[in-house]
Amino acid sequence: MSSNAFKSTASRYTGVAIAFHWLLALMIVGSFSVGWYMSDLPMSPTRLKLYNWHKWAGVTILALSALRLLWRLAHRPPADLPAPRWQQQAAHATHIALYVLFFAVPLAGWAYSSAAGFPIVWFGVLPLPDFVSPDKALAESLKGLHAALAFALAALVGLHIAAALKHHVIDRDGLLDRMRPAR
Repeated sequence: MSSNAFKSTASRYTGVAIAFHWLLALMIVGSFSVGWYMSDLPMSPTRLKLYNWHKWAGVTILALSALRLLWRLAHRPPADLPAPRWQQQAAHATHIALYVLFFAVPLAGWAYSSAAGFPIVWFGVLPLPDFVSPDKALAESLKGLHAALAFALAALVGLHIAAALKHHVIDRDGLLDRMRPAR
């Protein structure tokens, strides 16, 4: 069976898929920005508040990513636009890597928080289980892993944005319109 048998004939993503895309995009950019900013702050109430917000955002991103993946598995995306095969393969590989990082970044952050001995209480209400027992050496390793994965995600997001703009400005093939909210 060809891969085209699993493609939709729709020209746009569903409203739910579009909502997931833009909500997660805003949350990921916001969480990355706060994470970068807070990491250099001296210990203070502001830093502690930002760390909690960052953790809450990470857990929310993780939950929304799971819902987004379930939605994506149950709903076919629009058919690929005509493009060279290498571009289609690069787009598919990038999307798979993005999905992997949607899960890996917050899970590494959660494990880091657990190893550092700082439990996550989602929105200050729901205590979440620790992934690992407190371990200072492991926490340092996981901190670096979380940061490296976050920067990899940021780089892929940048690539994704650049490719979308290339399609919109240079190719003028309507690719960006498939993910724009309805007017």
